[in-house]
Amino acid sequence: MTEVMYGPMQLLVIVFDNPEFHGQIRRELESVMEKKIIRLIDLVFVWKDAKGDVTAMEATQLDEAERMRFGAVVGGIMGFGAGGEAGARVGMEAGALAAAQENYGITDEDILEITDAIPENSAAALLLIEHLWAKSLKQAIGNAGGVLVSQGMITPELLALVGVELAEAVEAADKKEREPEAAIA
Repeated sequence: MTEVMYGPMQLLVIVFDNPEFHGQIRRELESVMEKKIIRLIDLVFVWKDAKGDVTAMEATQLDEAERMRFGAVVGGIMGFGAGGEAGARVGMEAGALAAAQENYGITDEDILEITDAIPENSAAALLLIEHLWAKSLKQAIGNAGGVLVSQGMITPELLALVGVELAEAVEAADKKEREPEAAIA
């Protein structure tokens, strides 16, 4: 297998209701980036104040050459999937052009959509990150003939919701099981 250029990518969408920012998120993000655990491909942050005025910022760790290469690679992969080798060439050109226009993955349309979707006195962040820690693992999996077919993120909050749904399902099954007994009696 050829050498892996990028680690797995992940898109995070985070909403803040009545946000209280004191630099804690920035410090943690800087810490994991300095340790080379992740690389920030794109960050878009939108804050809508109580009057509805919007402040937005965007950041990336990619320099201009990396942005162009990243855009070309991503565009080429998408183009190949859509149209084979000819599609890959078109996709590489389109991806490099998008990167040259400083569109690193999250578009102006995405930002407008976020701005419209969040209420006053709230904020949203979209982060596109590369998991640098998993790059060699990705390489080893590929060298062994493995292909990632699914992935997901399980949070404690998600597990709690699953637990609630499981309890409701068990209760409904128990109730249904008792119904024939009540009908017979």
